[in-house]
Amino acid sequence: MAKKGKNGNGNGKPDSLSDEDYEAALYDLQVELVKFQRDIIANGEKVLVVMEGRDGAGKDGTIKRMVENLSPRETRVVALPKPSDREVSQWYFQRFVSHLPSAGEFVLFNRSWYNRAGVEPVMGFCTPEQTEHFFDEVADFETMLVKSGIQLFKYYLDISRSEQKERLEARRKDPLKQWKVSPIDAKAMAKFDDYTAARDRMYAATDIPEAPWYQVDMNDQKRGRLNMLRHLLDHLPDHEVAPEPLELPALAGKLKRETAPKSVSRVKAVY
Repeated sequence: MAKKGKNGNGNGKPDSLSDEDYEAALYDLQVELVKFQRDIIANGEKVLVVMEGRDGAGKDGTIKRMVENLSPRETRVVALPKPSDREVSQWYFQRFVSHLPSAGEFVLFNRSWYNRAGVEPVMGFCTPEQTEHFFDEVADFETMLVKSGIQLFKYYLDISRSEQKERLEARRKDPLKQWKVSPIDAKAMAKFDDYTAARDRMYAATDIPEAPWYQVDMNDQKRGRLNMLRHLLDHLPDHEVAPEPLELPALAGKLKRETAPKSVSRVKAVY
């Protein structure tokens, strides 16, 4: 007899959350995120979240849910492209420094300097000597960030080999996700074990007290997103700042429909 999951579905996995339960839990967490952002703005705090993980693990979707209700002025998502020739000639960490948070900012790195511990050595994009040099420096670099007042959180989103295959195949069929499709997808699957070894070495070398790693099980995307958001909120300072009271003025006079000058072109009402 097959081993049942938590809710008796027979496949060893807990039942998926219903859309209704998921959306309700996500809404509550997003409300807390809005309050948290008000706190960091009021107190001039600097928060940096580093998001790493396997291809298909759900980094983009998780980040989207984190930031979609936050102030775009104080929130930044950093997803750097392949380094330019000029950047290649620089100190490895240099191109990331300008994107670090200032007072009152919440910054998320969608992949980060940890490319040098993961995709670059696995795919042969850097030399073994460059990887060793990275490991020699990264702990000191992150310790300096924390000592400068940055609250640094590092998350690794992980999924199984079979889950990765299923998601990458679904991605290729989804017309809204074609921007994600890459020849590297197939190579990522073929090098699954190499990525596991790289991840474990990364943990061993860079899971430091000043900036520990947190692994997120993303085999169930809904639960994974909720668990990560809950974890982040639980580890942020707890000092809620109440919004300033606001009283809107009463509307006076007879209201009329606002119109633009005739010289201004109008968007045709199709819907």
